[in-house]
Amino acid sequence: MTDLGLRPLLPLRFQLAECPVYDDRAGRLLFCDILAGAIHAVEIASGAHASWSFPSLVASYGLCESGRFVVALKDSIVLFDPVSGESTHLADVEADKPTTRLNDGKVGPDGAFWVGSINEAPDKAAIGGLYRIDAAGRVEQKVDGIKASNGLAWTADGRTMFHTDTRGVWIDRWDFDPASGAVSNRTRIATPDDAVGRPDGGATDMDGFYWSAGISAAKLNRWSRDGALVESFDVPAAAPTMPAFGGPDGTTLFVTSLREGRSAEQLEKYPLTGSVFTGQAGVAGVPAFRFRDR
Repeated sequence: MTDLGLRPLLPLRFQLAECPVYDDRAGRLLFCDILAGAIHAVEIASGAHASWSFPSLVASYGLCESGRFVVALKDSIVLFDPVSGESTHLADVEADKPTTRLNDGKVGPDGAFWVGSINEAPDKAAIGGLYRIDAAGRVEQKVDGIKASNGLAWTADGRTMFHTDTRGVWIDRWDFDPASGAVSNRTRIATPDDAVGRPDGGATDMDGFYWSAGISAAKLNRWSRDGALVESFDVPAAAPTMPAFGGPDGTTLFVTSLREGRSAEQLEKYPLTGSVFTGQAGVAGVPAFRFRDR
């Protein structure tokens, strides 16, 4: 397969669209606009578009068993009810680090919310971490020494986790215990260069391959679990940020992208930069896991 057929899902450009998640119960794609502090939802069948605003940036989020969202704000986690609009504070994460903010996050096969941080200080020192937050609000740091945590994704059996550092630059694979959330046997499988792009957000397909947004190369890359680059697809945006799978059979592909900070030359070459794209992957993806809040 050489062409994913990517086209804009909406006639809108966002400054920093991220974290696409397909809600199979509602048949809709969710994504966030980090800098605008908003989560958006698009019904795939009708095209109906809704959004919810938050008091700070929205770094990432996940679906809950209850129908709520678990949302990572700048340095805290909240449970948000999209029907009532009510937010309930769950935990603080790195609130004592003024130069970091939360970044990529997803619900894992253990039913907990996993989220990492990014250091926005000029020196970009590796002071960020990766955290696991459960429904009781317990916060456990799993990894430290990170510059820009990204790329969380798990295989369908829940026994392998992928994780990246966009500024590291690396892709790691971990053994994962879906019962306890324990991680072990960290293995660096790839250190991508700018030919394929620094690794941003990720997703996994049902065949066990890891799809990674090559943010600095307008690419979407499909890696084997051992770090072999199996396929590299062109994306019609200068800076793709994350892929996700969805649709009735799980083969619909969604890709978010970043517009902020792109040069005039990049925007001329890729005028759709900032769009949320949809296409066809030709393989089914692993469905989103749900936060066990009940």
